[in-house]
Amino acid sequence: MFTKRKVVYFIILLIFVSVLDFWIFSNVKKSYNSVLNDNFLKTSHIISRSIPQDGADYKKWIKKYEEENENLKIIYINGLPGFFETTDYYDDNDLYNFYKENYNSEDFKKGIESAEYSEFYFSKQDYEFNNSKYRIIFAPIINDDYDVLGIGVFFFKMDGYMKFYRLVNIFMYSIIIIFALLYGIINFSRDPVMNFIILTIFIIVALFTAYPLFEAVRLTFIKNGEFSLEIWKRILTTKQYLSAFWGSIKLGISTATLSTLVGFLFAFVLARTGIKGKKFFSTMATLPVISPPFSLTLSILLLFGNNGLITKKILGLHNFSIYGLTGLTLVQTMGMFPIAYLTMVGVLHSIDSTLEDASLDLNASKLKTFLKVTLPLSMPGILSAWLLVFTNSLADFANPLILSGNYRVLSVEAYLEVTGMNRLGNGAALSILLLLPTITAFLVQRFWVSKKSFVTVTGKPSPRITELVSKPVKITLVTLMIFIIIFLISLYGTIVAGCFVKNWGIDYTFTLENIKEALQRGKDAITDTVTLASLATPIAGILAMMTALILVRKRFSGKRIFEILIMAPFAIPGTLIGISYILAFNKPPIILVGTGAIIVINYIIRELPVGVEGGVAALRQIDPSIEEAAQDLGADVPTVFKTVVLPLLRPAFISSLSYTFVRSMTAVSAVIFLISAKWYHITVLIYNFSENLRFGLASVLATTLIIIVLAAFGIMRLLVRESETLEKTVSQ
Repeated sequence: MFTKRKVVYFIILLIFVSVLDFWIFSNVKKSYNSVLNDNFLKTSHIISRSIPQDGADYKKWIKKYEEENENLKIIYINGLPGFFETTDYYDDNDLYNFYKENYNSEDFKKGIESAEYSEFYFSKQDYEFNNSKYRIIFAPIINDDYDVLGIGVFFFKMDGYMKFYRLVNIFMYSIIIIFALLYGIINFSRDPVMNFIILTIFIIVALFTAYPLFEAVRLTFIKNGEFSLEIWKRILTTKQYLSAFWGSIKLGISTATLSTLVGFLFAFVLARTGIKGKKFFSTMATLPVISPPFSLTLSILLLFGNNGLITKKILGLHNFSIYGLTGLTLVQTMGMFPIAYLTMVGVLHSIDSTLEDASLDLNASKLKTFLKVTLPLSMPGILSAWLLVFTNSLADFANPLILSGNYRVLSVEAYLEVTGMNRLGNGAALSILLLLPTITAFLVQRFWVSKKSFVTVTGKPSPRITELVSKPVKITLVTLMIFIIIFLISLYGTIVAGCFVKNWGIDYTFTLENIKEALQRGKDAITDTVTLASLATPIAGILAMMTALILVRKRFSGKRIFEILIMAPFAIPGTLIGISYILAFNKPPIILVGTGAIIVINYIIRELPVGVEGGVAALRQIDPSIEEAAQDLGADVPTVFKTVVLPLLRPAFISSLSYTFVRSMTAVSAVIFLISAKWYHITVLIYNFSENLRFGLASVLATTLIIIVLAAFGIMRLLVRESETLEKTVSQ
């Protein structure tokens, strides 16, 4: 593809485009600079003619104009230097010291001399003072008789205007880079369409993943525009923050351990025994995954809060408190054990039972076989489940926001730093700190698993499963599952009941007013949430499948970096993503804060990794020769993707759509930073009602959200059914 002639043409065209580009944008900057100088000059003329004629308070005159124009600082020299005695008036001591330091420079001397002869003079350069650039005009201060009374030194702050120059430079260099990339792909690539797709997706993830994170990390090392470790010193030495860090660790460990135990209970019983009603138990085990984050917390408060039905109405307890580590562990365990279950059920299902049969044939008991064979072979799934729950627990924001009480966790501390104290740097640092235990746990898990072999399927796997539990043990395990399911159903039932109670904890009178008021007050939030989630869902689904196709089928330089950028949002706490988006997209060249677009982008980027993983898993089961046959018949890449790949990936595609919609509807950790007066979110409104003890209204909206989510999940289940060929029979 590379020939000497093509390379020469490319270099010549690149030089031509670069020269033309620089010439055009240089003229744009010159024109803008000329307009800017004219405006500064007009302002200087107006101020110089407004000097108090009767020798009034010059400082008051200076302060008046500085307050009217926040980008202006004034020093007034009353009298003419070298001719009469002068008196200097100013409002900023530091600025005056800067003026005196440069007083004898050639530029300042020329300015003062010009003003003495009734001429306005622009400084030959922009001066830097207190990390800001200033353009200086020396102006004659003239009375009505056109006599020069003194000299006004006007300092015009350029920071706001410099953003335009930086924006112009970005566009200028971007045009050159885009031309080079487009021309290079078209002329030096075997598959231009696919390379364009790869480039587009790479730019998307780099722009909306790497760039915001860079801005967040950068802010933690900046103080007054200069490199500083002050933020990190404060974070790592403040008792409050360290207490919150260890609080998050303890919560994560306790939640991950309990969730893994409960998840393993469900996974083992459903995958390795022959109980009836597996579909019901499986549905119950996944129910919390598709429910709003506040729902279980809300029901726990209604049942076990200070005015809870059980604690106050039934048991009459007064000193009992559900707030803190105990309540959070309970809520997170009930909400996150499905993650552990879904992670482990596949691993347990795929274990070849011939190894267990061999153990039993050698006279090992069922318990010993379980402990020595099944449990060790399940360890990769157990560790993965523990790690996933631990990560989700640390990143959880919704539950601690309501239920933490005096117990401190980092996710809430980061939120309070940003929204309560407007300290974005501290909030970003605390969110980044959340990554450390997550990465550590991930590395330990990977290191441990890599040291052992867990391969059991070396040929055709056994189509049956050997049951390792006796009938009494099975009854005990199923009973435990039933108790957990009853508790789970009671939590969701409490939410529904809360919709019809006048004032939970005080007045349990039946009412329908909550429904009317909640839907009336929440209709805009519901509409906004459904609209934004519906916009994000198809984009995320198609992008996920295209990315999966690229990762599985294509080889290109930078593929590892590409994959890391795609998967990174899954491990990053939502608070960090929310804060980083505020920092990155609240300034030129891309201003998105306050718009619905930033929420949609957040949905897409946050949920993209799960869709990609599903697409990758499905594609690895599809023979690439099918796509190659279509290409051999003349189909281009978009046609192959639309007519061959996407239909084959239908289950993974629909699962990705459903997951994105569900997660977008129930999102809170990042979204709470990105909502605006124009675009609101139902989960944030539920939180606001809960915080203000309007549990009836919160229950109505939580129930509404559950209905919407269950409807979407139900449609997905109807469209995608599990293959009957994957079912196994159980032998006693």
